[in-house]
Amino acid sequence: MHPQHTIPLRARKAPPLKGVAQVPGDKSISQRALILGAMAEGETRISGLLESEDVLSTAGAMRALGAEVTRDGGGKWRVRGAEWKSPAAPLDFGNSGTGSRLVMGAVAGKNLTAIFTGDASLRSRPMARVLDPLKAFGAAYQGQGPKALMPVTLEGARDANPAEIQVTVASAQVKSALLLAALNARGVSRIAQSTLTRDHTEKMLVAFGAKISVASSGAGEVISLEGRIGLKATAVEVPRDPSSAAFPLVAALIVPGSEITLPAILLNPRRTGLIETLKEMGADIQIANRRASGGEEIGDLMVRHSKLKGVIVPAARAPSMIDEYPILSVAAALAEGKTVMMGLEELRVKESDRLVAIIAGLTANGVATEEVGDDLTVLGMAKVPGGGLVTTHMDHRIAMSFLTLGMVSEKPVTVDDVAMIATSFPKYQDLMRGLGAILESP
Repeated sequence: MHPQHTIPLRARKAPPLKGVAQVPGDKSISQRALILGAMAEGETRISGLLESEDVLSTAGAMRALGAEVTRDGGGKWRVRGAEWKSPAAPLDFGNSGTGSRLVMGAVAGKNLTAIFTGDASLRSRPMARVLDPLKAFGAAYQGQGPKALMPVTLEGARDANPAEIQVTVASAQVKSALLLAALNARGVSRIAQSTLTRDHTEKMLVAFGAKISVASSGAGEVISLEGRIGLKATAVEVPRDPSSAAFPLVAALIVPGSEITLPAILLNPRRTGLIETLKEMGADIQIANRRASGGEEIGDLMVRHSKLKGVIVPAARAPSMIDEYPILSVAAALAEGKTVMMGLEELRVKESDRLVAIIAGLTANGVATEEVGDDLTVLGMAKVPGGGLVTTHMDHRIAMSFLTLGMVSEKPVTVDDVAMIATSFPKYQDLMRGLGAILESP
């Protein structure tokens, strides 16, 4: 069910933020646990699942494809795999780009047909970048226009071929879709990428018993996967989402006097680009109690208000922090000097054209920016005027980022809609108010 009305929200200058921020489970890992559980033999038990709208949409799609998906409460879920069948109705993924693109990959390798749709935001996002390479396995599709916008009808391969594919975009979603298609292909498929992207799919495939190997190749790697090796159910413990942690983390860095703790955060090296960048900017972020959880490293973050300085963020870091550029831009607005973020082309195909949305939001609140191609420069200032109304374009990360800016601006910052924040961070407002943030209806 998608919200039919907008819910505006205003953030005003906050007192020091204090306390423990228990952010939700990682969205990427939650999505993959449901999908691989639905493809595996036996019952997969998941703990710490993110119960957000995006993840619930994927759970619904797994049921529609034939799997048994049961919620036991409090982030505890069970998924019993089954032979997938053509769903009776279109698969509605709401706002979930990750869920829809990964399931396209899984469907592409199977002899069935499914229609994919979603909310207005998802229907505006390009799917050809995922669907075109899936044709190598024998799949066929029909979408809307040259970018293959949803609704998309996808016909999976009757007898999926193994494929050798060079991924041309730095996208973990595209790579993961290809790996899921390869699971049902006869023989070994090889997926090459020139830039390292999130490797949650590879790690989880190992846990589910897939025959997969990874070899370095220049700055990238080649992933080999043997198809038709049945996946076996396993237990998955979902760590807490670093992309959600980014909002209270940056808020604590920029609101004077703040000091917060973020426990059990995922520290996969391909997801820690924001922490690395903020530390280069002078952020006081301490990591304690590093430990392993479900094949992933996690740790507790202690964050204190810090005086930040501008830095140059190289394009090579983009895949490890692609969802964090909106909130990094807010940190950059309060940093001394210029922050230059390079190679942001992937931001243009997210929930909105995030590059355009970031620039518009900063400009509306008195922060100067420079855009050259896919590079963005933010000119930091001692005090942000604020007072602006930010158009979110149904993008949860734009909404949360500019509410964060309002917590330190001279005048309150208003975002036009926060209804979609539930796609990734259902209790965002409660958590931030619990730390001391002032969020109110305009």
